[in-house]
Amino acid sequence: MSTAAADQAEAQRRILNRLKRARGQLNAVIDAVEAGGDCRTVVTQLAAVSSALDRAGFAVISSAMRDCATDAADVDAEGADAAVDGKERLTFDELEKLFLSLS
Repeated sequence: MSTAAADQAEAQRRILNRLKRARGQLNAVIDAVEAGGDCRTVVTQLAAVSSALDRAGFAVISSAMRDCATDAADVDAEGADAAVDGKERLTFDELEKLFLSLS
């Protein structure tokens, strides 16, 4: 496995771990609401879920910036639907739009 492929696999593992933690936190929020938990507990747990999802989203964008990004000149030269390894490549404008959608 190449260094780039190993780095990409490690990034994906970290992202999946963050998402699984968020899923566990969301399950705790649901359980607290179903059990009639107090407002402070529910809101605290909900804030943790939101933060975990934000961090996962930023990790996805960071990974895309390293692995999938092309500049507009590369996309124009290769065509708008250029792909590498079967994955659609993102322009910096697309990455920026995705990044800003997280805020």
